Amino acid sequence: MRPASRKSVWLTLLIAYVLYLLPWEGFGLLMRPDFVLLALLYWMLRAPRLCSLGTAWVMGLLVDVASGSYFGQHALAYSCAVFFLIQYHRRLVLFNSLQQTGQVFLLLLVSQLVLLVVKLMSGNELPGWSYFLSSVSGVLLWQVLVITRVIVAENRSSA
Repeated sequence: MRPASRKSVWLTLLIAYVLYLLPWEGFGLLMRPDFVLLALLYWMLRAPRLCSLGTAWVMGLLVDVASGSYFGQHALAYSCAVFFLIQYHRRLVLFNSLQQTGQVFLLLLVSQLVLLVVKLMSGNELPGWSYFLSSVSGVLLWQVLVITRVIVAENRSSA
């Protein structure tokens, strides 16, 4: 596999941020995966020296500004998820794709639980189970990413 460049990391994060900014509504908004967090998790696994806890914090602040939510809640959620990924990075890299997908699902849930706690502390009502659908769609998107990465790697090695 080719080493990642800083330019590719930031380009991917920019694309994820633009996908977050798209005008989602209705069921699409409910199912929208957290593209920014998925990109952060991917780069933290693939190139941890190019993407850090500070990157997660900055991207979280940008998402807060774009969403008009409480300033710092996404930054806190992304930082918590990335912190746990950093703690278990050596183990996660050795996992097969299915085990890694399960761990990514837990990290997405950690992020959503942090957001939920912040929302509840600010006086919002408890949402239903549909609140966690974006974690499910995020895991499905992660699996597509992993499968695509494997196919591309096999094609490069056979050429």
